[in-house]
Amino acid sequence: MGDGVGVEGVLRELAPQVLGFLARRHGQFDLCEDAVQEALLAAATQWPVDGVPANPRGWLITVATRRLTDQFRSENARRRREDSVAAMAGPEEMVAPGADVDAPPDSDDTLTLLFLCCHPAVTPASQVALTLRAVGGLTTAEIARAFMVPEATMAPRISRAKKSIKAAGSRFAMPPEEERADRLRVVLQVLYLIFNEGYTASSGEELQRVELTAEAIRLARMLHELLPDDGEVAGLLALMLLTDSRRTARTTADGGLVPIDEQDRALWDRKQIEEGAALILRTLAQGAVGTYQVQAAIAAIHAEAPSAEETDWREILGLYLLLEKLAPNPMVTLNRAIALAQVEGPQAGLDLLATLDADKNVTETHRLDAVRAHLFERAGELAKAHDHYLAAARRTTSLPEQRYLTAKAAGISGGNTGG
Repeated sequence: MGDGVGVEGVLRELAPQVLGFLARRHGQFDLCEDAVQEALLAAATQWPVDGVPANPRGWLITVATRRLTDQFRSENARRRREDSVAAMAGPEEMVAPGADVDAPPDSDDTLTLLFLCCHPAVTPASQVALTLRAVGGLTTAEIARAFMVPEATMAPRISRAKKSIKAAGSRFAMPPEEERADRLRVVLQVLYLIFNEGYTASSGEELQRVELTAEAIRLARMLHELLPDDGEVAGLLALMLLTDSRRTARTTADGGLVPIDEQDRALWDRKQIEEGAALILRTLAQGAVGTYQVQAAIAAIHAEAPSAEETDWREILGLYLLLEKLAPNPMVTLNRAIALAQVEGPQAGLDLLATLDADKNVTETHRLDAVRAHLFERAGELAKAHDHYLAAARRTTSLPEQRYLTAKAAGISGGNTGG
């Protein structure tokens, strides 16, 4: 475990455990989170050189506690901190890799930490950033790079999130039983957002940001281990695995976008497909079905089809109808239109798309134009397809998508664009 990759994995795994321990013992989540970040940075610098200590969790807790001591002492006007300061260790010193550090009782407060990061007082964007930092162990710089914003933009976002939690008077404890289901839904949504941003980046040169999809899957696995009987947690993990299985086939050697019906399925990750399909199969047999489970079932049908032509679109259409009943959403309707066009023809899909024309949630994005262009192309209305491909290209901020849509329009204009 002495190499850089091994060290990074150990730190990612231990980060929420260490933060949970400190926050539960000392309170002041915001100060504890800062202290843990400093300990992680110290370990990232020292461990690759000197080796991972025999007790890495205890090492991190010791160093973070000393950082926390300094923070408390710098705020000595707060008398209520004096007892805590007096009880803590002496001046900071680097801990040798082989140091004999007394580890605290083995406990994992990761679930509590996830609930806290996804507190309703925090905005969705800040929930994502704080979860990646506090639970994922990413640095502010890494999060900023992943979302392609300056570190100077991301740092205040994380700081505001911690201040919002503090202002709400939140303690480091599980939310009351009556709030847990709603809070878990927020946690799942945050992990879903992280995955989606990684799978199809909303802007920039790259179609995918693998570090985000990998982190979302890692956190979903962690959550599934904590809540093995929760169907929606399992459904989300299955959805991520099945969707991510196509990653290698989604781009050309030069980074161009390859749509699913043109992908080389031999490049799909069969191990991930088998794991995701088995997971969703077990989950669906357990009882009530939720939205992530339905989406995972759709992804499984795509993943297990030998070819694009052999995809069971009727079953997919039925699942989208179910999904629309469970959670009405314009993006679900958009995807149902694609499935409907495969079953009943492009005009049926176009008619369904027309019901979305007044919904700003989709009209202000590129996706409605992109789907409409595809269906017009299938219907032989090439002039309309050309115009909608260009409109979609203008709206997207993802350069690979922009290039793909522009090329589709150019391909049509090179042929017959008559009605």
